[in-house]
Amino acid sequence: MSVSPENPRRDLVGLDRDELTATLAAAGEKPFRSKQLWHWIYYRGETDFEKMTTLAKESRTRLAERFTVARPAVSREQVSKDRSRKWLLRFADGNEAESVFIPEEDRGALCMSSQVGCSLTCSFCHTGTQRLVRNLDAGEIVGQMMVARDAVGEWPSPKDGRLLSNIVMMGMGEPLLNFDNVKKALTIIMDQEGISISRRRITLSTSGVVPMMARCGEELGVNLAVSLHACTDELRDELVPINRKYPLAELLKACRAYPGANNARRITFEYVMLKGVNDSPADARELLRLVKGIPAKFNLIPFNPWPGAAYQGSDAGATKAFSEILNAGGLSAPIRVPRGRDIMAACGQLKSASERQRAAKLSA
Repeated sequence: MSVSPENPRRDLVGLDRDELTATLAAAGEKPFRSKQLWHWIYYRGETDFEKMTTLAKESRTRLAERFTVARPAVSREQVSKDRSRKWLLRFADGNEAESVFIPEEDRGALCMSSQVGCSLTCSFCHTGTQRLVRNLDAGEIVGQMMVARDAVGEWPSPKDGRLLSNIVMMGMGEPLLNFDNVKKALTIIMDQEGISISRRRITLSTSGVVPMMARCGEELGVNLAVSLHACTDELRDELVPINRKYPLAELLKACRAYPGANNARRITFEYVMLKGVNDSPADARELLRLVKGIPAKFNLIPFNPWPGAAYQGSDAGATKAFSEILNAGGLSAPIRVPRGRDIMAACGQLKSASERQRAAKLSA
């Protein structure tokens, strides 16, 4: 929850139920007001207290004087020819992060950020080239969902037929290094009397913060995705440097112990396909050996190029052969269809482009 220097009113977005009740009580409001506001904020998506017509007019006036129901500002928005949408969102302190909505025929996934920048410096990831500025708070994470629902017009919260049906914590930053805020935000999003996204439709992606994985499963119970990208410690140390702290043996042990993982709820191993780096048939066979006994599936990701990247994407034939080896070994290994390349949909690219443009204007 943030407070802008220009707007000292307290933002209610990001407060959990207990915090909302306590905040309103401190402002002299009755306890039942909390449930009413929760409905208006998270079920109806309303931002104007005057339109919250189940509240007494005097309460609406008092609330508007003290509080706000804010959204992150849309700094830039891009829409792809494949209907993917990307937002660069500016928060109250001027920092920015990205969200990407990837629609399918009758549903869609929102990829949300957990930090401004990232500390993990994965060598193939554009966000990894940007220093970590700070964690996002719960309101800023929930706010990404609310901006997206504004854009697709899904207020009040629909019960069925949602276009915005899934969430992936796979944007800028490492969510397990900001777990308390991510947990709080996702708990708000999962609340059945509000936005009401089922935990089975939420996936949290980690680069391998091993000590936090069990806590994620126990306290959130969402689906887990692991950025694997290599089958040896030597290569993963280069691609995903956190591997130097939590090597493959520790990471895979944590995956085997992940609460709730079973054949119906498999762990997804993300694997970006890099030409001549990690895409050989031998690599695929070694992956089969490594993950044996883990309820798992693979998501093979064509590399999304960015300026200055040291890698090239694997050839289509090599990717297909890699997938076939994993499939023959009993693992689902679909090849992700690239989306939004014409709008720089890979995380971090729009933010970097915006910063370059601002720098150019300042130096002109």
